[in-house]
Amino acid sequence: MSRTIPTFVLGFLVLLAADEALSAPAPSLADRRDAFRQALEQAERGKLAAPPRSLVDHPLAAYLELARLRHKPEALTAKQVSTFVARHADSPVSDLLQRVWWDELARRQDWPGWLAADVPLDDDERRCVQARALYGTGKREAATPLATQLWLRGDSAPSACDAVFAEMARTGGLNPSLRQQRIALAAEAGRPSLMRYLARPLDKAAQSRSERFAAFIEKPDERAANWPADADNARIVMAGLRRLARSDPARAEALLDRLAKPARLDADQRGSVLAAVALWSAASYDAESARRFKRVPAAAFDPQLHEWRVREALARDAFAEARDAIARMPAELAAEPRWRYVAARMDRALGQPVAAAAAFDALADEAHYHGFLAADQLQQPYALCPREPLDDMAMRDGVAAREGFVRALELHALTQHRYALLEWNRLRASLDPDRRRIATALAIKAGWTDRSVFDLNSGDDLQFYSLRFPLAHKRHLTQEAEDRGLDPAWIAALIRAESAWQPTVRSHANAYGLMQLLPATGQAKARQLGISWRGSRTLFDARKNITLGTAYLADMLDQRGGQPYLATAAYNAGPAPVSRWQRQRPAKDADLWIETIPYRETREYVARVMAFSAIYDWRLGRDAYPISARLIGQPDTQRPRRVFQCPSDLQQAASP
Repeated sequence: MSRTIPTFVLGFLVLLAADEALSAPAPSLADRRDAFRQALEQAERGKLAAPPRSLVDHPLAAYLELARLRHKPEALTAKQVSTFVARHADSPVSDLLQRVWWDELARRQDWPGWLAADVPLDDDERRCVQARALYGTGKREAATPLATQLWLRGDSAPSACDAVFAEMARTGGLNPSLRQQRIALAAEAGRPSLMRYLARPLDKAAQSRSERFAAFIEKPDERAANWPADADNARIVMAGLRRLARSDPARAEALLDRLAKPARLDADQRGSVLAAVALWSAASYDAESARRFKRVPAAAFDPQLHEWRVREALARDAFAEARDAIARMPAELAAEPRWRYVAARMDRALGQPVAAAAAFDALADEAHYHGFLAADQLQQPYALCPREPLDDMAMRDGVAAREGFVRALELHALTQHRYALLEWNRLRASLDPDRRRIATALAIKAGWTDRSVFDLNSGDDLQFYSLRFPLAHKRHLTQEAEDRGLDPAWIAALIRAESAWQPTVRSHANAYGLMQLLPATGQAKARQLGISWRGSRTLFDARKNITLGTAYLADMLDQRGGQPYLATAAYNAGPAPVSRWQRQRPAKDADLWIETIPYRETREYVARVMAFSAIYDWRLGRDAYPISARLIGQPDTQRPRRVFQCPSDLQQAASP
């Protein structure tokens, strides 16, 4: 038996349904993420005529429009670009479309349009296009100085400059003198192939001369002793010998002694070659390094050579020479924490305990690797004065509601990292320090952990340790460390140095994930540990990455005799270089050996990881394992742990 529903009931149900629709929560950004990702992919392929209705009000809707417009730049019009830029002036999408438009103007060779666009000339590519535009609009007088500036370089110019240089040649602006000037610059840069290329349009005599110069740069020999003694020849001899010094300092030194007089090298040129010979001798720990340093005139020392003179002396345990080399440094260089610490170590070794103690005491008030080492020398607490961002709910809500903040975090969640960073940098520039730190804290909470590294790296920001040193997967990390007999703070520090706790980061060297493992290494460890392997992206799984990376780090430690400082160096540079460095110089204290590491990146990496380890002790809620003990893997029981204390608190405690 059927029943009819009264009309008034039907009306009520319709109203109820409408009310429920109005009161239903709007889909969140997370709910719409897949739809947006699909729409963006379609727009980038030119298959999205208009955004879906569900995405019209999306905070990133402008990026769909940008992708659609970028797909066919040849169809762009000036009006489209100006309208888009005006509508989205508060977002980097406006800048991104402008860049597309500038490139399109160059492709069209619309030189009046290019000049009218007032393009920022912030790289050589654009400067080349600017010169083309000036030539193309008959502004030769304005084009020539810019074109000449672009020409005079020792390396290859961008391809966009080819037409500029062709126009210079056609109009007589690219004369033999300019070619010879650039050949000289290429010689100074050690580019013999470029020298030969540049000489092609010259007459036979000039070509022959350039070929002689290029051959000497490529392989210096004694034939240069028979060259005419002029300024050009002297410059080529100097450039060739400096280049040779990188690969064969002994041969470069011998040739210098043979050629300096006939080539009439002046004191500066001779000093420049001797400096290169000494530098590359020291970098390879050649037995003749000390003697070669003594030949370098004082005027030829630059900061790099000053530092290498200290390292060379340390490698020989020549402490008096190392101390003297620091005393000869420019004051600004000698004031760096590294050299203040090494100077104090030398003072102590040379029987100057009062001077050493005073230097250590001053350094121990500073929260960094050398400051912590100085505190170990005096058995003092580690200096740490942590601060936290303001706990202001209204301020936090205000930052979180900013359109730029919403866009930046959603782009990061969509793995659109380039766009996310552009949004973030624009937002960051608009915030005061307190709001900027709150924004960083919110980004870290959302999983964008590397903001802690790149946003809080100077001034007062350095004291916000809980932000600067994130700690994720704590239980898993601690368990893996315990299973392998490793220090969890060391592992956390290494992750912070390698990836800034970004689980899906991939390096230019093809290393993946938190602990930046190479796929071959990860696969081998996975096979050994019985962990499922589904290709390189397995390393983007944070827990698996920690398991595999910790196992690999344990292998490094075993191979290096249980010495964490050597294992850390090998993790960064690879086992082979570390083995070579160990063979090159005698065993010495770990803190001094680290200062002699030839690779700057590895030298600073080891120091950074060790300092981070102490701070991760603080993050784990415990006193610090002394760095001087941590370096060599000395058991905790042999050294009391260091408490953390702010130097101002220490001073107040000591005052009446």
